[in-house]
Amino acid sequence: MYFTTVMCLRSLRIIPGDRISIFMKTLNWYVTRGFLGAFLMAIGILTFAMTGANLIKVLKYMSQGISFWTFCEFTLYILPIVLTFTVPWAVMVAVMLVFGRLSADSEITAMRACGVSILQIVSPIMLITVLLTGLCLYMQVELGPPLLGESRSMMEIAVINQPLALFEPGKQIQLENHLLYIDDKEGKNGIKGIQLYVLSKEKGKSDKLNQEQTVLQDISAKTGEVYTDKEKEILVVKLYDCMVEDKNSNAGEGVQRMYAKELEFNYHYGKRANMKRLTTRPKYMRLTDLMGRIRLTKSLNQDTTELEVELNQRIAFALSPIAFLLLGLPLAIRTNRRETSIGLFLSVILAGVFFLSIILCESFCSFPKIYPQYLLWLPNIIYQIAGAVMTYRISQR
Repeated sequence: MYFTTVMCLRSLRIIPGDRISIFMKTLNWYVTRGFLGAFLMAIGILTFAMTGANLIKVLKYMSQGISFWTFCEFTLYILPIVLTFTVPWAVMVAVMLVFGRLSADSEITAMRACGVSILQIVSPIMLITVLLTGLCLYMQVELGPPLLGESRSMMEIAVINQPLALFEPGKQIQLENHLLYIDDKEGKNGIKGIQLYVLSKEKGKSDKLNQEQTVLQDISAKTGEVYTDKEKEILVVKLYDCMVEDKNSNAGEGVQRMYAKELEFNYHYGKRANMKRLTTRPKYMRLTDLMGRIRLTKSLNQDTTELEVELNQRIAFALSPIAFLLLGLPLAIRTNRRETSIGLFLSVILAGVFFLSIILCESFCSFPKIYPQYLLWLPNIIYQIAGAVMTYRISQR
């Protein structure tokens, strides 16, 4: 209760006037230190949780041969986008914890009784939040999207360098119009107990098995090898000691069976990769590229709703720390309880509603008549107005 005592002494004019500013600086540092401690703790936990959700597939690849350094690089690439979600959330958590505790200990009441306004108390936190908002904006429009795209390409390259990581025993893998199963892996490139189905490929249809596709050949093999030809950009699957059931025979003799000592299948992974590189998805574009795409699309008299939604969504997410601060501060002061679970529960609910509302508005991009690019600003506007009104009412008490 150090600051409660200090403020009471000030009200009794025991502290000389020339030392009041020193105590105000100490007061601001006291509040800021508590906020920074809670913020760092919250952002560490939240970032770990959200990053872990994105790393499940990479961890599976690691167990199948992808290197640890690829895992670390992938984590660094996705980190900026993850932080744009966890930074605002951590601001909300820190504000709820710190100001909830100050309110419960009656320190805010004592400070205000001695003439210290809510604005003076929260001003250092507001400055920090503005700086964090600038950081989120930079990560959302410039740094994060291209790195996110690079992370996807990096995993494709890593799998090409270690193709056996694609294969998981007991589960099917789709390779063009082939379905492949294996029982086990052996060594660096070996596979055992292979079952390969060659499917018909209907024109204009996807590679996935559907009712219009049939099994042309059923091939069983004891062992095989998987490797890549990087110059030709081909994935090669070699099968040994194969039993082939040809179900597409025109001889009228039903299914024909034959034995083959060795069979080889080539899959052009480079063709698909090069097709993807011809265009960049809007979510992977920098701000200048995205705005250029919008101008080009408008010049062609095409709908730009999806692109505008992507642009506005990034900025709306980046400005969320300010909205979370404005709404979290009065709620923390009003809570007036010692239990940290109250603040944590409120922060989770408010952050969840905010993010889900923006994502819901984003899903309306196929309905340009309702202007989803502007609707997704509603959560920011509502949170900031509600927070400002509640803060003003508290300051007038």
